[in-house]
Amino acid sequence: MGMDIRTIMVMFSMLAFMFFMLLELAGLHIGSIRGVRQWAIANLCLSLGLSLAYFYAYPTPGSHWVIVLGSMLIVSGISLQFTGIKAFKEERSDWRIVLLIICVALFLNVWFGVIHPDISARAIANSFLFSIIYAACARALLIRIEPPLRTAYWFTGLSFTVLAVVMLVRGVVIWRSLPESYGIYINTPLNPVSFFIACMIQLCVTFGFLLMLNYRLITDLQKIASRDALTGALNRRSLEAEATRLKARCLRTGETLAVMMIDIDHFKLINDHYGHPVGDEVLRRLADITQNSIRPDDYFSRYGGEEFCILLRATTENEAWELAERLRQDYAKFILNVGGKSVNITVSIGVADSTSIGLEFTSLVSAADQALYRAKQDGRNQVVSYSSLS
Repeated sequence: MGMDIRTIMVMFSMLAFMFFMLLELAGLHIGSIRGVRQWAIANLCLSLGLSLAYFYAYPTPGSHWVIVLGSMLIVSGISLQFTGIKAFKEERSDWRIVLLIICVALFLNVWFGVIHPDISARAIANSFLFSIIYAACARALLIRIEPPLRTAYWFTGLSFTVLAVVMLVRGVVIWRSLPESYGIYINTPLNPVSFFIACMIQLCVTFGFLLMLNYRLITDLQKIASRDALTGALNRRSLEAEATRLKARCLRTGETLAVMMIDIDHFKLINDHYGHPVGDEVLRRLADITQNSIRPDDYFSRYGGEEFCILLRATTENEAWELAERLRQDYAKFILNVGGKSVNITVSIGVADSTSIGLEFTSLVSAADQALYRAKQDGRNQVVSYSSLS
């Protein structure tokens, strides 16, 4: 076949160790993304496991325990890949299942490797067990998710699927065709071919995780660039970009856009009297109330200072006014305790829609601003619609 299984093991063991170092370094600098450390240790386990399998080619007293340890390291490595996927997806990993898999692998390898040695049975059991874990990894990744993470998820998931199939086929072939004469180093095409394919796809799996990590970093950076650091609301530039996109959609569908401008009453006095940390807390709490009140497809932005803007899709001025009034009442109920004193916060809100103004975002903001100015002139803590000004 031109492929030596020992060479394949050594080469993959070295590559897995290099991936361990790469992921370990990445984990030191990316503390906010979970799962990287599990994948780093997984590659270390795979590297050590294959190294021990290589030395099994030269039997010595107690070498059966060496192959048991090697198999356990490989099972642990694949299991850590599974928990790493769960952690990366911000899901809870059930370590009891992982512990059960490791215990099953330990029992099978000790039984067929030491107590009742049977190389074929051990190879079949390990192949089927590997196939099950790989299939679980594939199932965790082949999900609906927004691009560009979808590309990385599906590439890695399909790689795990191929690994599951390869291990399943390997177990079946040994079971049906080589039940008595099988050995890791026997002269049969099954070993070098299956090991070579498995090692190459395992490299694809690690590359896929690095791709997932890269896309996650890009997505996180985009979110940081599009969000206000204090409140988590969209920044002004991002809101304007969304408004441009919605304008094109509304031109096609005939939907109405509405804009709501919100200003915190006497915010400068709050800052001057209680200090900027209290002012920051007021902004954060206002943002929390708003984001819990609007629809998922509405856009909430910190427009500047203590002024906020909400862009409402498929909403009329009257509907926007009703939402604004509910928000105003919610804000009025909000009381911030500062040094034993209660601070009551109110807001003034102006609303406008595209019915008579048009879909140009700057025009909508200007109209809502005029309504907001009237609300502040008339005593604050109220909602004014643009149509009521004329």
